[in-house]
Amino acid sequence: MKLSHFLFELPEERLAEYPAENRDESKLMVLNRKEQTIEHKSFKDIIDYFDEDDVMVLNNTKVFPARLYGNKEKTGARIEVFLLRELNSEQRLWDVLVDPARKIRIGNKLYFGDDDTLVAEVIDNTTSRGRTLRFLFDGGYDEFRAKLTELGQTPLPKYINREVEPDDKERYQTIFAKNEGAVAAPTAGMHFSRHLLKRLEIKGINFAEITLHVGLGTFNPVEVEDLSKHKMDSEEIDVDINATTIINKALKEKRRICAVGTTSMRAIESSVSSSGTLNVYNGWTNKFIFPPYEFSIANCMVTNFHMPKSTLMMMTSAFAGHDFMLRAYEEAIKKKYNFFSYGDAMLII
Repeated sequence: MKLSHFLFELPEERLAEYPAENRDESKLMVLNRKEQTIEHKSFKDIIDYFDEDDVMVLNNTKVFPARLYGNKEKTGARIEVFLLRELNSEQRLWDVLVDPARKIRIGNKLYFGDDDTLVAEVIDNTTSRGRTLRFLFDGGYDEFRAKLTELGQTPLPKYINREVEPDDKERYQTIFAKNEGAVAAPTAGMHFSRHLLKRLEIKGINFAEITLHVGLGTFNPVEVEDLSKHKMDSEEIDVDINATTIINKALKEKRRICAVGTTSMRAIESSVSSSGTLNVYNGWTNKFIFPPYEFSIANCMVTNFHMPKSTLMMMTSAFAGHDFMLRAYEEAIKKKYNFFSYGDAMLII
């Protein structure tokens, strides 16, 4: 498969700037791989496709307010700082992206907040992801993190061309988010409401929670025509004993195992044993899934509608089958489905 196989015309008005009014009332397109059929539903109808003891794999990562705005010393130029990864908590070193990048050099200081109580100094600009900053702050680590949270904004994707609104803080987050560390939401999970989760639970569906802290790896553009030459940025994952027990039992019993989102799928596919079961794993993954690919754990997947040429679209294509997925995307555009982070959902069975 080549990069050009994942190019399609996406009308701008199909990019959702706002979420659906109610989480579980987004549109749901259901793709049946065996029958090659496409159905159109509401997301809350997803319950009809699962039976007792089936499993849903949820990514419980929590988005932190990763976007800060500071002013450069002397010139006062407004600089956007996007926090990517904490490198050293004692030294308060962070990997960041800065915009505009051309204005920022080693030794520059940036000031944040009205009172300038938070200052950062650029100490390295050779990382592939941008810059390394050292934050200077008079106070303990907990106070420092509280300050970052206070000054930071919800990191909505750049395509959402509007100011962050109060609702975004809650809506750009799944309701099962608990482990803070993501700079973008695992968006397939955002369609689940508390009410829907409760109904699924009553029906006897089991939930296996894993963590993949969504970073740039998920969104970095692919810039090579030969997909085998694309290198994913590493993201941190945690697959614990609780998740492996639930999933391996379902595997043995041949239940439906549904990866909710491409991030859940990448996490479990990064931790497969030689016998095809799920291992406990805590570490990093740079796994890039594109067609053709043999999936080991999940036999079902929930995902959003993705951008052309994205790694997310490539994984969906590997799971659904490329021609079938292109047909589904064509139909989604025709039927006015919304794409990307605040968009509608697809269930592939």
